[in-house]
Amino acid sequence: METKANYVAVGAFVLACMVGLVVTIMWLAGIEYSQEYSYYTAVFKGPVTGLGKGTVTRFNGIDVGRIQDLQFDPHDPQAVIVTLQVQPNLNIREDSTAAMASQGLTGGSYVEISGGTAKSPVLTAKPGQKYPVIKTKVSSLALLEQSAPEVVAKLNVAASRINDLLNDNNRRAIGETLANLSRVSATIANRSGDIDAILKNTNEATVNLNQASGKLNPTLDRVDLAVTKFGKVADDADAFITGDGLAQLSNLIGDLRRLTSNLDRFTEGLNRQPTSILFGDRRKGYDPNGK
Repeated sequence: METKANYVAVGAFVLACMVGLVVTIMWLAGIEYSQEYSYYTAVFKGPVTGLGKGTVTRFNGIDVGRIQDLQFDPHDPQAVIVTLQVQPNLNIREDSTAAMASQGLTGGSYVEISGGTAKSPVLTAKPGQKYPVIKTKVSSLALLEQSAPEVVAKLNVAASRINDLLNDNNRRAIGETLANLSRVSATIANRSGDIDAILKNTNEATVNLNQASGKLNPTLDRVDLAVTKFGKVADDADAFITGDGLAQLSNLIGDLRRLTSNLDRFTEGLNRQPTSILFGDRRKGYDPNGK
């Protein structure tokens, strides 16, 4: 009887644990399904490798939800419509963008939503849209994958050119150039004494030139003074020509001409009658009375 009672107690305990577990699961499931979410749509061009139902969705790097569904766009065979289930208090803006991202080169993919700007209005569904549509952009990893073939092609061209540059003839020429440089270096080392002498003479010539320049400065100062005086004379001459001096000079020349003419007449009279200058003209004119 005691053995049967123990079995009954153990069975009852196990049954109670199972009932409690079922109740707990149902309670958690009820909380999960009763929680409200916001839904958004993002349309990605090209393959969405790594994305699937339940894939994590992040907002500025923080987990905020997951992918609820993926569908092909019936109007564009290259597009995939992704439905995002996220927290309701995100306030995603119209200038927010969604992009595929990867946790490192070998990590899993996820959807990253940028925050946008505070001045941008909150994103809402437009007429005819079931959910608000978030703009998408190509991720850096996708850009790298797209540009990888072009980069590889350029690397191949560069490698080919390097191989052409380092052919046998060019390597031989480079070797000869290095040998010539070595000989030139040895020659310079052997003539270091001459080079030092040349540098010393150059230094002395520079000192002499500086001294000559110092002696030349007073001469240049005198030349500048002479140029200044010449400029003053030119200014005075210009003032004389443009002012009253030229008119006065013309009057003076006229007076000199008249004086010269009078002197000429005086000299001519003196030559003809020198006594008339001393005694005057004693010749009398005609007297009608005979006196």
